[in-house]
Amino acid sequence: MSELVGSMKPLILGGEGGSNFEASGRTEAPVTFLFRFVDGKLPPPDELAFYVAAQTEQHGPGGHWSVYTFRWHRQLDSLKTLSLVEACRPFETVELWFDPAPNDQLQLVWLLDLLSPHPEVIAKLKVRLVDLDLLMVEPEPLAKWKVPAIDVTESEIETATMAWRAYRSATPEACFGLLAEDLSALPLLRPALLDLLEELPSHATGLGATEMRLLELIARGYTLTNALFYLYSVRRRRVFNTREIGFLLEGLAHGPNPAIAGLDDELRTLGRENYRGRGEAYRRSLLSLTELGWAIVAHKEDFSRYNPIDRWWGGTRLTNDRLWRWNPALVAPQPSRPLSTFVSGPATHPYRQPL
Repeated sequence: MSELVGSMKPLILGGEGGSNFEASGRTEAPVTFLFRFVDGKLPPPDELAFYVAAQTEQHGPGGHWSVYTFRWHRQLDSLKTLSLVEACRPFETVELWFDPAPNDQLQLVWLLDLLSPHPEVIAKLKVRLVDLDLLMVEPEPLAKWKVPAIDVTESEIETATMAWRAYRSATPEACFGLLAEDLSALPLLRPALLDLLEELPSHATGLGATEMRLLELIARGYTLTNALFYLYSVRRRRVFNTREIGFLLEGLAHGPNPAIAGLDDELRTLGRENYRGRGEAYRRSLLSLTELGWAIVAHKEDFSRYNPIDRWWGGTRLTNDRLWRWNPALVAPQPSRPLSTFVSGPATHPYRQPL
């Protein structure tokens, strides 16, 4: 262990953007967390606790926190068996590098809440106030980058615990209530929460902000999926990654009353882990809006009136009968009506106007 920490470089814990830290020389022990907390049902607490516990024979492939600590696997194999808390103890400083994206901020509050019962680890923690996407920073500039750091105190822990518990709640009410709280201890948290709340179904259209942005871009002529996946400055939404954007497109295209036409039908049968097949199917797609899609973009129709909804937002399960909405304020579920079939208008439908 002394071989690893002898240089006294800090241990760095980070999100998906942490892959360049070892090459940058800022640390000899970077740890990246790839949990996605913004899409699908949240992992149960016991699963997360098992992930960061000491490694046992019950940890399957990819099931332990050390799986992406490549240097540790190459040089000091025994360290990968430790719990995350035990792995933090030999270091004088443990730095938390999480960028402003909502998933990174959720990882940050989860980690702070996780480490809160261990004061000897909390005393080592510093949060780096990263103001851009770490995936876009190459190792050389990362090595020289001067990023403000704050010590983790009781205020940071209380804010993180409050936020993590709110996000795990069975309704979005607690997260909405956080906007009235002082969140200044974690300066990047409030914008991330707003981004997340905007992904609740709109009161007008029944779709989240990213889904609406995808429809708007298709209406403007972005008919190829690559543009929707990779033109970040055009898409402007930062909640979901490329894989999740694909799932959103499928939800918009493969319901009983789709808002999008032209998405390759093979995606209906391909498994979610079939990355190559799915990538080829996306590239074959040529997207356009249906008449319902045009009506939704014009804020004249509600997607949830014509299609079943069943998805997760944090700890909240959203269904047609239990559809929390965003207005831009939180709107409680209203009595739902039976699903209808959208009747297309004529070829010169008034909604079908370029934006």
